[in-house]
Amino acid sequence: MEMQIIFTEHAKERLNKRRITIEEVELALKSPDETRKEGGKYIAEKNIGRAKIEVVYEKDKYIRVVTVYYI
Repeated sequence: MEMQIIFTEHAKERLNKRRITIEEVELALKSPDETRKEGGKYIAEKNIGRAKIEVVYEKDKYIRVVTVYYI
């Protein structure tokens, strides 16, 4: 069973501002190049072809995306 992914309002704003698609975030979460944990949050790094992104998220019963940015 796949985990549900939800986006905070902040994350939605950042996706729009940075022109990163939901599909790119899902790709980063499903097949990250690297994952690490920092202070209770997880960070998935993914090269999406045109750039590298990091997705900061919390994981419980679902994945809650907090923010997304280019690196």
